[in-house]
Amino acid sequence: MIKIGFTLINHFTPGTDVTGELPLMLDQVRAARDSGLHSVWLGQHYLMGEVPYFAYTPLIARLIPEAGDMVIGPCIQLLPLYNPVTVAEEAATLDVLSGGRYVLGVGLGYRQEECDAFNIGWKERAARMTEGIEVIRRLWTEETVDHDGRFYKVDGQGTSLKPVQKPGPPVWIAAVAEPAIKRAARIGDAWVILVTVSFEELKDQIPMYLEAVKAAGKPAPAEIPITRDIHIADKHANAWDECREGLARKYSIYNSLGLNSSEGASASLEEFAKNRFFIGDKESVKDQILRYNEELGINHFIMRVQWPGHDHGTTMKCLDRLGEIVAEIN
Repeated sequence: MIKIGFTLINHFTPGTDVTGELPLMLDQVRAARDSGLHSVWLGQHYLMGEVPYFAYTPLIARLIPEAGDMVIGPCIQLLPLYNPVTVAEEAATLDVLSGGRYVLGVGLGYRQEECDAFNIGWKERAARMTEGIEVIRRLWTEETVDHDGRFYKVDGQGTSLKPVQKPGPPVWIAAVAEPAIKRAARIGDAWVILVTVSFEELKDQIPMYLEAVKAAGKPAPAEIPITRDIHIADKHANAWDECREGLARKYSIYNSLGLNSSEGASASLEEFAKNRFFIGDKESVKDQILRYNEELGINHFIMRVQWPGHDHGTTMKCLDRLGEIVAEIN
């Protein structure tokens, strides 16, 4: 089965009156639910300056009643910034509130400003995430935990609230570089493939990931999720005209933060989008989804259908068309 979800944008252009955005966000979640989409995801950042950014935890709790049977979670939560006790207890609560539909998607983050604000060493992020996941899993499954690690300490304490899912919500880990992908194979339940990774790169990376999973003595993952920017137009020729402005705005921010590769910074948006974005009419987008599934084994697509400043009505049409694709391929 091919699963298709979407990323709900929770940040906006400078000067946006965000009090008017929440009803639109709820509309999108309900539309995705009613269209048969499988999952809904939220991003997370801190200290974004003039960019209004809804905090992840309270917002996702608000979305749960609208999400119906959809899987829900962060894509991604900046785990190194947190004490794992906080994450374990909040994730358990959200798993209970969602009826066992929560996935904990985590990553290292890419903004040093965030680490500095939380007094987290930039080079400590990977070690903190690895140790943090160990503590989180133990708090979900053990009555009391004794842990005296490099960064965290729990002295014979436990949490009474446990997740609905046993042994706990799946932990998905975003990664790009080879060492990070292999780490995701060792300590995670799935590797989240990020939007900037091309189809050609994945031909090598996915076999490497699966081999690392096997080497860790773990079964093959049930899901291989990928994030992709996507726009589905009524007519293929109109697709780029309808989404170019929003995508250009988003990727200019990424490039200014140093997130994308030098290729992404120097190439035109359309050139960078080749083998990365799904832009076109319904049939062409469906063909891309099937190509990724058949040739790479990817079976959970997390689609970003909106960007700061992108028109709400256009987003709703795209969600409807994405739902039609779901019905046609499953």
